[in-house]
Amino acid sequence: MVQIVCTLLLFMVIIFPIGNYVYHVSVGKRTFADPVFDKMDNFVFRIIKIDTSTMTWKKYAMSLLLVNLCLVFIGYLILRIQSIGFLNPNGISGMEESLSFNTIISFMTNTNLQHYAGESGLSYLSQMLVVIMMMFTSAATGFSACIAMIRGLLGKKMGNFYVDFIRIINRFLLPLSMIIGLFLVWQGVPQNLNSNIELTTIEGKIQEIACGPMAALESIKHLGTNGGGFLGANSATPLENPTIITNIIELFSMMILPVSCIFVFGRMAYDKYEESKANNSVYTLSNKNCNKSNKVWMGKEGKTIFVAMSILFVIGLGVCFWSESQGNHAVAQAGITETLGNMEGKEVRFGVAQSALFTTVTTSFTTGAVNNMHDTLTPLGGLVPLMHMMLNVVFGGTGVGLMNMLIYAIIAVFICGLMIGRTPEYLGKKIEGKEMKLAALCIIIHPLLILGFSALAVSIPEGVNGITNPGFHGLSQVLYEFASSAANNGSGFEGLVDNSLFWNMSCGIVMFLARYLPIIIQLGIAGSLMNKIDINESTGTLKTNTLTFSIILVIVVYIFAALTFLPAIALGPVAELLTL
Repeated sequence: MVQIVCTLLLFMVIIFPIGNYVYHVSVGKRTFADPVFDKMDNFVFRIIKIDTSTMTWKKYAMSLLLVNLCLVFIGYLILRIQSIGFLNPNGISGMEESLSFNTIISFMTNTNLQHYAGESGLSYLSQMLVVIMMMFTSAATGFSACIAMIRGLLGKKMGNFYVDFIRIINRFLLPLSMIIGLFLVWQGVPQNLNSNIELTTIEGKIQEIACGPMAALESIKHLGTNGGGFLGANSATPLENPTIITNIIELFSMMILPVSCIFVFGRMAYDKYEESKANNSVYTLSNKNCNKSNKVWMGKEGKTIFVAMSILFVIGLGVCFWSESQGNHAVAQAGITETLGNMEGKEVRFGVAQSALFTTVTTSFTTGAVNNMHDTLTPLGGLVPLMHMMLNVVFGGTGVGLMNMLIYAIIAVFICGLMIGRTPEYLGKKIEGKEMKLAALCIIIHPLLILGFSALAVSIPEGVNGITNPGFHGLSQVLYEFASSAANNGSGFEGLVDNSLFWNMSCGIVMFLARYLPIIIQLGIAGSLMNKIDINESTGTLKTNTLTFSIILVIVVYIFAALTFLPAIALGPVAELLTL
Protein backbone atom coordinates (compact mmCIF):
# COMPACT_ATOMS: atom_id res chain seq x y z
CA MET A 1 0.00 0.00 0.00
CA VAL A 2 2.83 2.41 0.87
CA GLN A 3 4.51 1.62 -2.48
CA ILE A 4 1.36 2.51 -4.40
CA VAL A 5 0.64 5.70 -2.46
CA CYS A 6 4.22 6.97 -2.74
CA THR A 7 4.30 6.24 -6.48
CA LEU A 8 1.06 8.17 -7.10
CA LEU A 9 2.12 11.09 -4.87
CA LEU A 10 5.40 11.39 -6.76
CA PHE A 11 3.47 11.49 -10.02
CA MET A 12 1.29 14.32 -8.71
CA VAL A 13 4.45 16.33 -8.04
CA ILE A 14 5.86 16.02 -11.56
CA ILE A 15 2.61 16.37 -13.52
CA PHE A 16 1.99 20.04 -12.70
CA PRO A 17 4.93 21.54 -14.60
CA ILE A 18 4.49 19.04 -17.45
CA GLY A 19 0.76 19.73 -17.71
CA ASN A 20 1.45 23.46 -17.73
CA TYR A 21 4.00 23.00 -20.55
CA VAL A 22 1.56 20.93 -22.63
CA TYR A 23 -1.06 23.66 -22.15
CA HIS A 24 1.34 26.29 -23.50
CA VAL A 25 2.14 24.07 -26.50
CA SER A 26 -1.56 23.46 -27.17
CA VAL A 27 -2.64 27.10 -27.20
CA GLY A 28 0.49 28.47 -28.86
CA LYS A 29 1.84 30.35 -25.84
CA ARG A 30 5.55 30.91 -25.35
CA THR A 31 7.73 28.26 -23.71
CA PHE A 32 11.40 28.10 -22.79
CA ALA A 33 12.12 25.80 -25.74
CA ASP A 34 10.48 27.89 -28.49
CA PRO A 35 13.74 29.18 -30.03
CA VAL A 36 14.56 25.59 -31.05
CA PHE A 37 11.11 24.19 -31.72
CA ASP A 38 9.91 27.16 -33.77
CA LYS A 39 12.65 26.41 -36.29
CA MET A 40 11.72 22.72 -36.35
CA ASP A 41 8.04 23.46 -36.93
CA ASN A 42 8.70 26.04 -39.64
CA PHE A 43 11.07 23.67 -41.42
CA VAL A 44 8.42 20.94 -41.52
CA PHE A 45 5.75 23.39 -42.65
CA ARG A 46 7.96 24.56 -45.54
CA ILE A 47 8.99 21.07 -46.62
CA ILE A 48 5.46 19.67 -46.93
CA LYS A 49 3.85 23.02 -47.81
CA ILE A 50 1.22 23.05 -45.06
CA ASP A 51 -1.66 25.48 -45.17
CA THR A 52 -1.92 26.62 -41.55
CA SER A 53 -5.31 28.30 -41.87
CA THR A 54 -8.17 27.39 -39.54
CA MET A 55 -10.31 24.39 -40.50
CA THR A 56 -13.98 23.56 -40.05
CA TRP A 57 -14.72 20.47 -38.00
CA LYS A 58 -15.45 18.49 -41.17
CA LYS A 59 -12.16 19.47 -42.78
CA TYR A 60 -10.33 18.77 -39.52
CA ALA A 61 -11.83 15.27 -39.34
CA MET A 62 -11.14 14.61 -43.03
CA SER A 63 -7.52 15.71 -42.71
CA LEU A 64 -7.11 13.44 -39.69
CA LEU A 65 -8.51 10.45 -41.57
CA LEU A 66 -6.51 11.05 -44.75
CA VAL A 67 -3.20 11.34 -42.90
CA ASN A 68 -3.89 8.11 -41.03
CA LEU A 69 -4.99 6.26 -44.18
CA CYS A 70 -1.83 7.28 -46.04
CA LEU A 71 0.26 5.93 -43.17
CA VAL A 72 -1.72 2.67 -43.29
CA PHE A 73 -0.84 2.00 -46.90
CA ILE A 74 2.84 2.69 -46.31
CA GLY A 75 2.96 0.57 -43.16
CA TYR A 76 1.07 -2.35 -44.70
CA LEU A 77 3.51 -2.45 -47.62
CA ILE A 78 6.52 -2.50 -45.28
CA LEU A 79 5.06 -5.37 -43.24
CA ARG A 80 4.46 -7.43 -46.37
CA ILE A 81 7.99 -6.94 -47.75
CA GLN A 82 9.95 -6.92 -44.47
CA SER A 83 11.75 -10.13 -45.49
CA ILE A 84 14.19 -8.04 -47.56
CA GLY A 85 17.68 -8.04 -46.13
CA PHE A 86 17.68 -4.38 -45.08
CA LEU A 87 17.60 -4.02 -41.26
CA ASN A 88 16.61 -7.67 -40.89
CA PRO A 89 19.61 -9.44 -39.31
CA ASN A 90 17.40 -12.19 -37.83
CA GLY A 91 15.89 -13.16 -41.18
CA ILE A 92 12.24 -12.41 -40.31
CA SER A 93 9.88 -13.35 -43.14
CA GLY A 94 7.13 -11.14 -44.56
CA MET A 95 3.92 -10.94 -42.53
CA GLU A 96 0.81 -12.79 -43.69
CA GLU A 97 -2.08 -10.78 -45.18
CA SER A 98 -4.68 -10.92 -42.40
CA LEU A 99 -2.04 -10.47 -39.69
CA SER A 100 -0.61 -7.49 -41.60
CA PHE A 101 -4.10 -5.98 -41.75
CA ASN A 102 -4.62 -6.48 -38.02
CA THR A 103 -1.18 -5.14 -37.13
CA ILE A 104 -1.33 -2.00 -39.23
CA ILE A 105 -4.84 -1.12 -38.03
CA SER A 106 -3.73 -1.83 -34.48
CA PHE A 107 -0.79 0.57 -34.53
CA MET A 108 -2.60 3.21 -36.58
CA THR A 109 -5.41 3.37 -34.03
CA ASN A 110 -3.15 3.64 -30.95
CA THR A 111 -4.27 0.13 -29.92
CA ASN A 112 -1.07 -1.90 -30.45
CA LEU A 113 -2.87 -5.21 -30.06
CA GLN A 114 -0.37 -7.87 -31.10
CA HIS A 115 -1.35 -11.24 -32.55
CA TYR A 116 2.34 -12.02 -33.00
CA ALA A 117 5.48 -12.11 -30.85
CA GLY A 118 7.48 -8.95 -31.51
CA GLU A 119 10.91 -10.59 -31.41
CA SER A 120 9.96 -13.18 -34.07
CA GLY A 121 7.27 -11.37 -36.04
CA LEU A 122 8.87 -8.07 -37.07
CA SER A 123 12.17 -7.03 -38.61
CA TYR A 124 13.99 -4.00 -37.26
CA LEU A 125 12.82 -2.12 -40.36
CA SER A 126 9.18 -2.78 -39.40
CA GLN A 127 9.82 -2.05 -35.75
CA MET A 128 11.17 1.41 -36.61
CA LEU A 129 9.31 2.53 -39.76
CA VAL A 130 5.93 1.03 -38.84
CA VAL A 131 5.64 0.45 -35.11
CA ILE A 132 7.70 3.30 -33.64
CA MET A 133 6.62 5.76 -36.32
CA MET A 134 2.92 5.02 -35.77
CA MET A 135 3.34 5.23 -32.02
CA PHE A 136 4.17 8.89 -32.58
CA THR A 137 1.49 9.60 -35.16
CA SER A 138 -1.36 7.76 -33.43
CA ALA A 139 -0.70 9.56 -30.14
CA ALA A 140 -0.48 12.91 -31.95
CA THR A 141 -3.73 12.15 -33.79
CA GLY A 142 -5.66 11.53 -30.57
CA PHE A 143 -4.20 14.57 -28.87
CA SER A 144 -4.96 16.83 -31.86
CA ALA A 145 -8.58 15.66 -32.00
CA CYS A 146 -8.93 16.34 -28.27
CA ILE A 147 -7.59 19.89 -28.55
CA ALA A 148 -9.91 20.60 -31.48
CA MET A 149 -12.90 19.31 -29.51
CA ILE A 150 -12.00 21.47 -26.50
CA ARG A 151 -11.76 24.54 -28.73
CA GLY A 152 -15.17 23.82 -30.25
CA LEU A 153 -16.85 23.26 -26.89
CA LEU A 154 -15.49 26.57 -25.68
CA GLY A 155 -16.74 28.42 -28.76
CA LYS A 156 -13.32 28.87 -30.37
CA LYS A 157 -12.26 27.98 -33.91
CA MET A 158 -11.26 24.35 -34.36
CA GLY A 159 -7.69 25.11 -35.38
CA ASN A 160 -5.59 23.27 -37.97
CA PHE A 161 -4.99 19.53 -37.73
CA TYR A 162 -1.55 19.61 -39.34
CA VAL A 163 -0.34 22.35 -37.02
CA ASP A 164 -1.62 20.57 -33.89
CA PHE A 165 -0.26 17.24 -35.14
CA ILE A 166 3.25 18.51 -35.83
CA ARG A 167 3.51 20.73 -32.75
CA ILE A 168 2.76 17.95 -30.26
CA ILE A 169 5.25 15.61 -31.93
CA ASN A 170 8.07 18.14 -32.24
CA ARG A 171 7.56 19.89 -28.91
CA PHE A 172 6.58 17.03 -26.61
CA LEU A 173 6.55 13.45 -27.89
CA LEU A 174 9.89 13.48 -29.69
CA PRO A 175 12.08 15.29 -27.13
CA LEU A 176 10.60 13.59 -24.08
CA SER A 177 10.76 10.12 -25.67
CA MET A 178 14.45 10.72 -26.40
CA ILE A 179 15.07 11.63 -22.75
CA ILE A 180 13.15 8.58 -21.51
CA GLY A 181 14.91 6.36 -24.06
CA LEU A 182 18.33 7.46 -22.84
CA PHE A 183 17.26 6.82 -19.26
CA LEU A 184 16.13 3.29 -20.19
CA VAL A 185 19.44 2.59 -21.93
CA TRP A 186 21.22 3.70 -18.76
CA GLN A 187 19.13 1.20 -16.79
CA GLY A 188 19.98 -1.64 -19.17
CA VAL A 189 17.37 -1.68 -21.95
CA PRO A 190 19.07 -2.66 -25.28
CA GLN A 191 19.31 -0.16 -28.12
CA ASN A 192 21.17 -1.55 -31.12
CA LEU A 193 20.72 -3.11 -34.56
CA ASN A 194 22.56 -6.36 -33.81
CA SER A 195 21.20 -9.82 -34.50
CA ASN A 196 19.91 -11.89 -31.59
CA ILE A 197 22.52 -13.42 -29.29
CA GLU A 198 22.53 -17.22 -28.98
CA LEU A 199 23.96 -18.69 -25.79
CA THR A 200 24.00 -21.86 -23.74
CA THR A 201 22.32 -21.75 -20.32
CA ILE A 202 23.65 -23.46 -17.18
CA GLU A 203 21.17 -26.25 -17.93
CA GLY A 204 22.82 -26.83 -21.28
CA LYS A 205 19.90 -25.43 -23.28
CA ILE A 206 20.21 -23.06 -26.23
CA GLN A 207 18.57 -19.68 -25.64
CA GLU A 208 18.24 -16.62 -27.86
CA ILE A 209 18.59 -13.19 -26.26
CA ALA A 210 16.73 -10.60 -28.30
CA CYS A 211 18.44 -7.44 -29.48
CA GLY A 212 17.27 -4.40 -31.41
CA PRO A 213 16.04 -0.83 -30.92
CA MET A 214 14.08 -1.63 -27.75
CA ALA A 215 14.71 1.54 -25.77
CA ALA A 216 13.45 3.73 -28.63
CA LEU A 217 10.24 1.72 -28.85
CA GLU A 218 9.76 1.47 -25.08
CA SER A 219 9.93 5.23 -24.53
CA ILE A 220 7.23 6.23 -27.03
CA LYS A 221 5.24 3.07 -26.35
CA HIS A 222 4.42 4.34 -22.89
CA LEU A 223 4.55 8.08 -23.48
CA GLY A 224 2.05 7.86 -26.35
CA THR A 225 -0.21 5.39 -24.48
CA ASN A 226 0.52 2.81 -27.18
CA GLY A 227 1.56 -0.38 -25.41
CA GLY A 228 2.86 -2.72 -28.10
CA GLY A 229 5.93 -4.56 -26.87
CA PHE A 230 9.17 -5.16 -28.74
CA LEU A 231 9.02 -8.59 -27.13
CA GLY A 232 6.00 -10.85 -26.76
CA ALA A 233 6.11 -10.72 -22.95
CA ASN A 234 6.15 -6.92 -23.10
CA SER A 235 7.23 -5.00 -19.98
CA ALA A 236 7.28 -8.16 -17.88
CA THR A 237 10.71 -9.00 -19.36
CA PRO A 238 13.97 -7.74 -17.84
CA LEU A 239 15.01 -6.55 -21.31
CA GLU A 240 12.10 -4.10 -21.67
CA ASN A 241 11.68 -3.33 -17.98
CA PRO A 242 14.83 -4.31 -16.05
CA THR A 243 14.46 -2.51 -12.70
CA ILE A 244 11.91 -1.07 -10.31
CA ILE A 245 13.12 2.37 -11.43
CA THR A 246 12.25 1.66 -15.07
CA ASN A 247 8.93 0.25 -13.91
CA ILE A 248 8.05 3.53 -12.20
CA ILE A 249 9.29 5.61 -15.15
CA GLU A 250 7.13 3.55 -17.50
CA LEU A 251 4.17 4.01 -15.17
CA PHE A 252 4.63 7.77 -15.14
CA SER A 253 5.11 7.86 -18.92
CA MET A 254 1.73 6.22 -19.44
CA MET A 255 -0.01 8.73 -17.21
CA ILE A 256 1.60 12.01 -18.29
CA LEU A 257 -0.18 12.93 -21.51
CA PRO A 258 -3.77 11.86 -20.62
CA VAL A 259 -3.61 13.87 -17.40
CA SER A 260 -1.97 16.79 -19.23
CA CYS A 261 -5.00 16.89 -21.53
CA ILE A 262 -7.14 17.63 -18.47
CA PHE A 263 -4.78 20.48 -17.59
CA VAL A 264 -5.22 21.86 -21.10
CA PHE A 265 -9.02 21.61 -20.87
CA GLY A 266 -9.21 23.27 -17.46
CA ARG A 267 -6.83 26.11 -18.36
CA MET A 268 -8.58 26.80 -21.68
CA ALA A 269 -11.95 26.87 -19.91
CA TYR A 270 -10.52 29.34 -17.41
CA ASP A 271 -9.05 31.42 -20.22
CA LYS A 272 -12.54 31.69 -21.70
CA TYR A 273 -13.82 33.04 -18.39
CA GLU A 274 -11.01 35.60 -18.28
CA GLU A 275 -11.70 36.71 -21.85
CA SER A 276 -15.44 37.00 -21.32
CA LYS A 277 -14.89 39.00 -18.13
CA ALA A 278 -12.51 41.34 -19.93
CA ASN A 279 -15.03 41.83 -22.73
CA ASN A 280 -17.97 42.29 -20.33
CA SER A 281 -19.56 39.20 -21.86
CA VAL A 282 -22.77 37.69 -20.50
CA TYR A 283 -21.03 34.35 -20.04
CA THR A 284 -19.37 33.38 -16.77
CA LEU A 285 -17.96 30.04 -15.72
CA SER A 286 -18.29 30.26 -11.94
CA ASN A 287 -14.53 30.71 -11.64
CA LYS A 288 -14.79 33.89 -9.57
CA ASN A 289 -12.79 32.37 -6.75
CA CYS A 290 -9.91 31.32 -9.01
CA ASN A 291 -6.54 33.02 -8.83
CA LYS A 292 -5.13 34.96 -11.74
CA SER A 293 -4.72 33.02 -14.97
CA ASN A 294 -0.95 32.69 -14.73
CA LYS A 295 -1.31 31.01 -11.32
CA VAL A 296 -4.06 28.58 -12.27
CA TRP A 297 -2.85 25.01 -12.81
CA MET A 298 -5.96 23.12 -13.86
CA GLY A 299 -8.99 25.40 -13.49
CA LYS A 300 -12.23 24.35 -11.80
CA GLU A 301 -13.66 22.62 -14.88
CA GLY A 302 -10.47 20.59 -15.22
CA LYS A 303 -10.47 19.72 -11.52
CA THR A 304 -14.02 18.40 -11.80
CA ILE A 305 -13.08 16.02 -14.61
CA PHE A 306 -9.84 15.03 -12.85
CA VAL A 307 -11.64 14.22 -9.60
CA ALA A 308 -14.27 12.10 -11.38
CA MET A 309 -11.60 10.12 -13.24
CA SER A 310 -9.53 9.76 -10.07
CA ILE A 311 -12.48 8.32 -8.15
CA LEU A 312 -13.02 5.70 -10.85
CA PHE A 313 -9.29 4.93 -10.89
CA VAL A 314 -8.89 4.59 -7.12
CA ILE A 315 -11.92 2.31 -6.81
CA GLY A 316 -10.55 0.02 -9.51
CA LEU A 317 -7.03 0.06 -8.10
CA GLY A 318 -8.30 -0.78 -4.61
CA VAL A 319 -10.33 -3.76 -5.84
CA CYS A 320 -7.48 -5.09 -7.99
CA PHE A 321 -4.84 -4.73 -5.27
CA TRP A 322 -7.08 -6.28 -2.59
CA SER A 323 -8.06 -9.21 -4.78
CA GLU A 324 -4.49 -9.99 -5.85
CA SER A 325 -3.28 -9.65 -2.25
CA GLN A 326 -5.69 -12.37 -1.13
CA GLY A 327 -3.90 -14.99 -3.18
CA ASN A 328 -5.19 -18.23 -4.59
CA HIS A 329 -7.84 -20.01 -2.53
CA ALA A 330 -6.34 -23.37 -3.50
CA VAL A 331 -3.10 -22.38 -1.76
CA ALA A 332 -4.97 -21.57 1.46
CA GLN A 333 -6.89 -24.84 1.26
CA ALA A 334 -3.59 -26.69 1.01
CA GLY A 335 -2.73 -25.49 4.52
CA ILE A 336 -0.28 -22.77 3.51
CA THR A 337 -1.33 -19.81 5.62
CA GLU A 338 1.43 -17.35 4.76
CA THR A 339 1.37 -16.28 1.12
CA LEU A 340 2.58 -13.34 -0.90
CA GLY A 341 -0.80 -13.04 -2.57
CA ASN A 342 -1.48 -14.21 -6.09
CA MET A 343 2.05 -14.36 -7.53
CA GLU A 344 1.11 -16.50 -10.53
CA GLY A 345 2.15 -14.72 -13.71
CA LYS A 346 3.94 -11.91 -11.82
CA GLU A 347 7.58 -10.89 -11.70
CA VAL A 348 9.07 -11.40 -8.24
CA ARG A 349 10.95 -8.11 -8.51
CA PHE A 350 7.64 -6.22 -8.81
CA GLY A 351 5.36 -8.25 -6.54
CA VAL A 352 1.63 -7.82 -6.09
CA ALA A 353 1.62 -4.07 -5.38
CA GLN A 354 3.49 -2.85 -8.45
CA SER A 355 1.78 -5.46 -10.63
CA ALA A 356 -1.70 -4.38 -9.51
CA LEU A 357 -0.77 -0.73 -9.98
CA PHE A 358 0.66 -1.36 -13.45
CA THR A 359 -2.40 -3.42 -14.43
CA THR A 360 -4.80 -0.69 -13.34
CA VAL A 361 -2.78 2.12 -14.91
CA THR A 362 -2.26 0.40 -18.25
CA THR A 363 -5.98 -0.30 -18.71
CA SER A 364 -7.17 2.99 -17.21
CA PHE A 365 -4.87 5.04 -19.42
CA THR A 366 -5.52 2.54 -22.26
CA THR A 367 -1.85 1.90 -22.91
CA GLY A 368 -1.86 -1.89 -23.04
CA ALA A 369 1.68 -2.49 -21.80
CA VAL A 370 1.85 -5.23 -19.16
CA ASN A 371 4.39 -6.15 -16.47
CA ASN A 372 2.49 -9.29 -15.49
CA MET A 373 0.25 -11.84 -17.18
CA HIS A 374 -3.33 -10.55 -17.04
CA ASP A 375 -4.67 -14.01 -17.84
CA THR A 376 -3.48 -15.19 -14.41
CA LEU A 377 -5.21 -12.46 -12.43
CA THR A 378 -7.87 -13.47 -9.93
CA PRO A 379 -11.46 -13.10 -11.19
CA LEU A 380 -11.94 -9.78 -9.38
CA GLY A 381 -8.42 -8.65 -10.26
CA GLY A 382 -9.12 -9.38 -13.93
CA LEU A 383 -12.52 -7.70 -13.74
CA VAL A 384 -10.90 -4.32 -13.01
CA PRO A 385 -8.87 -3.98 -16.25
CA LEU A 386 -11.80 -5.42 -18.20
CA MET A 387 -14.24 -2.95 -16.66
CA HIS A 388 -11.92 0.03 -17.11
CA MET A 389 -11.61 -0.73 -20.81
CA MET A 390 -15.39 -1.07 -21.01
CA LEU A 391 -15.80 2.31 -19.30
CA ASN A 392 -13.07 3.86 -21.51
CA VAL A 393 -13.13 7.11 -19.51
CA VAL A 394 -10.81 6.38 -16.57
CA PHE A 395 -8.29 8.94 -17.90
CA GLY A 396 -8.17 6.94 -21.14
CA GLY A 397 -5.61 7.15 -23.91
CA THR A 398 -3.96 10.27 -25.26
CA GLY A 399 -6.78 12.74 -25.89
CA VAL A 400 -9.60 10.28 -26.43
CA GLY A 401 -10.11 9.56 -22.73
CA LEU A 402 -10.94 13.19 -22.02
CA MET A 403 -13.09 13.37 -25.16
CA ASN A 404 -15.14 10.41 -23.95
CA MET A 405 -15.56 11.91 -20.49
CA LEU A 406 -16.73 15.20 -22.00
CA ILE A 407 -19.45 13.24 -23.80
CA TYR A 408 -20.50 11.78 -20.45
CA ALA A 409 -20.51 15.31 -19.04
CA ILE A 410 -22.95 16.35 -21.77
CA ILE A 411 -25.12 13.32 -20.94
CA ALA A 412 -24.94 14.17 -17.24
CA VAL A 413 -26.05 17.79 -17.67
CA PHE A 414 -28.90 16.58 -19.87
CA ILE A 415 -30.11 14.12 -17.22
CA CYS A 416 -29.77 16.70 -14.45
CA GLY A 417 -31.49 19.30 -16.64
CA LEU A 418 -34.49 16.99 -16.97
CA MET A 419 -34.62 16.62 -13.19
CA ILE A 420 -34.77 20.36 -12.53
CA GLY A 421 -36.83 21.24 -15.58
CA ARG A 422 -34.19 23.35 -17.38
CA THR A 423 -32.56 23.18 -20.77
CA PRO A 424 -29.18 21.54 -20.24
CA GLU A 425 -26.12 23.78 -20.53
CA TYR A 426 -22.42 22.96 -20.59
CA LEU A 427 -19.53 25.42 -20.72
CA GLY A 428 -21.95 28.24 -21.48
CA LYS A 429 -23.52 26.45 -24.44
CA LYS A 430 -27.08 25.16 -24.67
CA ILE A 431 -27.26 21.39 -25.24
CA GLU A 432 -30.12 20.63 -27.62
CA GLY A 433 -31.55 17.67 -29.51
CA LYS A 434 -28.83 17.45 -32.16
CA GLU A 435 -26.01 17.29 -29.64
CA MET A 436 -27.86 14.75 -27.48
CA LYS A 437 -28.51 12.43 -30.41
CA LEU A 438 -24.86 12.55 -31.40
CA ALA A 439 -23.73 12.04 -27.79
CA ALA A 440 -26.03 9.03 -27.37
CA LEU A 441 -24.74 7.55 -30.63
CA CYS A 442 -21.16 8.10 -29.52
CA ILE A 443 -21.80 6.38 -26.18
CA ILE A 444 -23.53 3.34 -27.70
CA ILE A 445 -20.84 2.53 -30.30
CA HIS A 446 -18.40 1.21 -27.68
CA PRO A 447 -20.63 -1.44 -26.03
CA LEU A 448 -22.17 -2.35 -29.38
CA LEU A 449 -18.78 -3.28 -30.82
CA ILE A 450 -17.65 -5.19 -27.72
CA LEU A 451 -20.84 -7.16 -27.12
CA GLY A 452 -21.78 -7.60 -30.77
CA PHE A 453 -18.46 -9.07 -31.83
CA SER A 454 -18.18 -11.14 -28.62
CA ALA A 455 -21.56 -12.68 -29.41
CA LEU A 456 -20.39 -13.39 -32.95
CA ALA A 457 -17.16 -15.00 -31.71
CA VAL A 458 -18.94 -17.48 -29.42
CA SER A 459 -21.55 -18.27 -32.08
CA ILE A 460 -19.46 -19.45 -35.01
CA PRO A 461 -16.79 -22.19 -35.25
CA GLU A 462 -14.08 -19.79 -36.42
CA GLY A 463 -14.43 -17.83 -33.18
CA VAL A 464 -14.93 -20.76 -30.82
CA ASN A 465 -11.83 -22.52 -32.19
CA GLY A 466 -9.68 -19.77 -30.72
CA ILE A 467 -11.00 -20.25 -27.18
CA THR A 468 -8.67 -22.46 -25.13
CA ASN A 469 -10.65 -22.32 -21.88
CA PRO A 470 -14.17 -23.81 -22.17
CA GLY A 471 -15.33 -22.38 -18.83
CA PHE A 472 -16.37 -18.94 -17.64
CA HIS A 473 -12.80 -17.72 -18.05
CA GLY A 474 -13.04 -18.47 -21.77
CA LEU A 475 -15.87 -15.95 -22.12
CA SER A 476 -13.81 -13.44 -20.12
CA GLN A 477 -10.98 -13.92 -22.62
CA VAL A 478 -13.30 -13.13 -25.52
CA LEU A 479 -14.80 -10.09 -23.79
CA TYR A 480 -11.33 -8.86 -22.88
CA GLU A 481 -10.06 -9.19 -26.45
CA PHE A 482 -12.85 -7.10 -27.93
CA ALA A 483 -12.91 -4.65 -25.00
CA SER A 484 -9.18 -4.12 -25.51
CA SER A 485 -9.74 -3.61 -29.25
CA ALA A 486 -12.67 -1.22 -28.79
CA ALA A 487 -10.88 0.80 -26.10
CA ASN A 488 -7.75 0.99 -28.30
CA ASN A 489 -5.86 -0.58 -25.40
CA GLY A 490 -4.02 -3.60 -26.78
CA SER A 491 -3.49 -5.75 -23.68
CA GLY A 492 -4.96 -9.23 -23.60
CA PHE A 493 -5.69 -12.25 -21.45
CA GLU A 494 -3.56 -14.07 -24.05
CA GLY A 495 -5.39 -17.36 -23.66
CA LEU A 496 -6.91 -17.05 -27.13
CA VAL A 497 -5.45 -18.58 -30.26
CA ASP A 498 -5.97 -15.23 -31.94
CA ASN A 499 -3.64 -15.33 -34.95
CA SER A 500 -6.32 -16.61 -37.32
CA LEU A 501 -8.31 -15.07 -40.15
CA PHE A 502 -11.41 -14.52 -37.99
CA TRP A 503 -9.67 -12.97 -35.00
CA ASN A 504 -7.30 -10.85 -37.10
CA MET A 505 -10.09 -9.43 -39.24
CA SER A 506 -12.73 -9.01 -36.52
CA CYS A 507 -10.36 -7.28 -34.09
CA GLY A 508 -9.06 -5.09 -36.91
CA ILE A 509 -12.58 -3.96 -37.80
CA VAL A 510 -13.42 -3.25 -34.15
CA MET A 511 -10.22 -1.25 -33.64
CA PHE A 512 -10.88 0.86 -36.74
CA LEU A 513 -14.54 1.61 -36.03
CA ALA A 514 -13.99 2.22 -32.30
CA ARG A 515 -11.22 4.71 -33.03
CA TYR A 516 -12.61 6.87 -35.81
CA LEU A 517 -16.39 6.82 -35.47
CA PRO A 518 -16.35 8.40 -31.97
CA ILE A 519 -13.72 10.96 -32.98
CA ILE A 520 -15.78 12.10 -35.97
CA ILE A 521 -18.96 12.32 -33.85
CA GLN A 522 -17.17 14.18 -31.05
CA LEU A 523 -15.71 16.69 -33.48
CA GLY A 524 -19.21 17.07 -34.93
CA ILE A 525 -20.63 17.88 -31.49
CA ALA A 526 -17.84 20.40 -30.89
CA GLY A 527 -18.48 21.95 -34.31
CA SER A 528 -22.18 22.29 -33.52
CA LEU A 529 -21.58 23.93 -30.13
CA MET A 530 -18.86 26.20 -31.51
CA ASN A 531 -21.40 28.13 -33.58
CA LYS A 532 -23.81 28.69 -30.69
CA ILE A 533 -23.86 31.92 -28.74
CA ASP A 534 -22.94 31.93 -25.07
CA ILE A 535 -25.91 32.06 -22.73
CA ASN A 536 -26.50 33.77 -19.42
CA GLU A 537 -25.68 31.92 -16.26
CA SER A 538 -28.49 32.08 -13.71
CA THR A 539 -29.31 30.74 -10.27
CA GLY A 540 -30.89 27.71 -11.93
CA THR A 541 -27.81 26.81 -13.97
CA LEU A 542 -26.24 23.49 -13.05
CA LYS A 543 -22.70 24.07 -11.79
CA THR A 544 -20.36 21.78 -13.70
CA ASN A 545 -17.20 22.71 -11.82
CA THR A 546 -18.00 21.32 -8.37
CA LEU A 547 -17.37 18.14 -6.42
CA THR A 548 -21.07 17.37 -6.71
CA PHE A 549 -20.82 17.26 -10.49
CA SER A 550 -17.75 15.01 -10.23
CA ILE A 551 -19.82 12.53 -8.22
CA ILE A 552 -22.68 12.84 -10.71
CA LEU A 553 -20.24 11.97 -13.51
CA VAL A 554 -19.02 8.88 -11.65
CA ILE A 555 -22.60 7.71 -11.03
CA VAL A 556 -23.62 8.28 -14.66
CA VAL A 557 -20.59 6.35 -15.94
CA TYR A 558 -21.30 3.38 -13.64
CA ILE A 559 -25.01 3.38 -14.50
CA PHE A 560 -24.29 3.24 -18.23
CA ALA A 561 -21.73 0.47 -17.64
CA ALA A 562 -24.20 -1.56 -15.58
CA LEU A 563 -26.98 -1.17 -18.14
CA THR A 564 -24.77 -2.32 -21.00
CA PHE A 565 -22.17 -4.74 -19.62
CA LEU A 566 -23.54 -6.29 -16.42
CA PRO A 567 -25.07 -9.43 -18.03
CA ALA A 568 -21.85 -10.22 -19.91
CA ILE A 569 -19.71 -9.60 -16.82
CA ALA A 570 -22.00 -11.83 -14.75
CA LEU A 571 -21.41 -14.70 -17.19
CA GLY A 572 -17.64 -14.15 -17.23
CA PRO A 573 -15.54 -12.97 -14.27
CA VAL A 574 -18.39 -12.91 -11.72
CA ALA A 575 -19.42 -16.50 -12.51
CA GLU A 576 -15.75 -17.54 -12.36
CA LEU A 577 -15.43 -15.92 -8.93
CA LEU A 578 -18.48 -17.75 -7.60
CA THR A 579 -17.09 -21.13 -8.68
CA LEU A 580 -13.85 -20.77 -6.68
